[in-house]
Amino acid sequence: MTHALAITMTEDQRALVDAIGRVVERFDDAYWRERDATASFPEEYAHAMAEGGWLGIAMPEIHGGAGLGVTEAALMMERVANSPGAMAAVSSIHINIFGLHPVVVFGTEEQKRRFLPPLIRGEERGCFAVTEPDSGLDTGRLKTVAVRDGDIYRITGRKIWTSTAQEADRVLIIARTTPIGQVVKPTDGLSLFYAPLDRTRVEIRVIDKMGRHAVDSNMLFIDGLEVSVDDRIGEEGEGFRCLLHGLNPERILIAAEAVGVGRQALSRAVAYAKERVVFDRPIGQNQAIQHPLAENWMELEAAWLMVLKAAALYDADEPCGAEANAAKYLAGEAAFKACERAVMTLGGMGYAAEYDVERLFREVLITRIAPVSPELIKCYIAERVLGLPRSY
Repeated sequence: MTHALAITMTEDQRALVDAIGRVVERFDDAYWRERDATASFPEEYAHAMAEGGWLGIAMPEIHGGAGLGVTEAALMMERVANSPGAMAAVSSIHINIFGLHPVVVFGTEEQKRRFLPPLIRGEERGCFAVTEPDSGLDTGRLKTVAVRDGDIYRITGRKIWTSTAQEADRVLIIARTTPIGQVVKPTDGLSLFYAPLDRTRVEIRVIDKMGRHAVDSNMLFIDGLEVSVDDRIGEEGEGFRCLLHGLNPERILIAAEAVGVGRQALSRAVAYAKERVVFDRPIGQNQAIQHPLAENWMELEAAWLMVLKAAALYDADEPCGAEANAAKYLAGEAAFKACERAVMTLGGMGYAAEYDVERLFREVLITRIAPVSPELIKCYIAERVLGLPRSY
């Protein structure tokens, strides 16, 4: 497949999106409303995605994946998000799509054979533990430590906002292996592990949150978690550099997901505006309704073009940091506005659970907050693109 930036999809890409659509549309509003109301993981949906082979879209073919690029992964995740499942649907499979990229790039052949096939087949689930309560986005200040004792490490510390930990079998976790006082840069001396999630050593506490209740977010309390040296990804002390290789793809995929959620909300708002009659005319005939929705469409389309540009650059092995960050920012903002406008278009019904746009509105906030804030993206662009002095 070509990875040059194109406005239209190739035949293969269109077939991929159509096939994904047939899977996700089997799970309707009622299914996702129930998952949200009961805070229950969408097992049937996750199984269907695994059964179709979609969990390995960007994984190497030799290990059971499809071996496709970030462009195809973005197309897939936009379509998943542009469905009744919206953010919950993408979050339940997100780590499979690119979360284990450090393993693909830095793992040994033995590790790839051991870790990737069961993840792709849906036999194992992973989760991602980087953020800590006291450090936030300042990854170099992590306090979780891994102390080596012969052929094992013992990890102790806390992690926060670890999604799917309730269901996970393993955790991709970063911890400090060299004290911060003994390194040149704060991001040195960190190591990355794909560790068994031993619940006798890890207390997993669910965080009660605003939205996306179908996919759990957790606080992890880790007390002497034993990890084999064989489960360390890359060299000791090089964990942050391993993580860096997954940052741009993650931003691109989050941006694609945001666009999908925004488009889903917009389509619901448009449908309602055509059907809802007030003062003997459909409300969609009023410019006060039309114009904001038209703005939403334009903003989502512009953000999508930046997603495609960033993905094409990544797949061509070109620098894409600015584009990936810009895509995440633009898509997050556009999607939030579209979901807010959907609620306002439906008025009182927009506030009712049965119309589902309130669920989309609650969930879309994730794409603005994570994995990096809009403010830090602006700092990145100001410093790295415009050449302005660092502000933090």
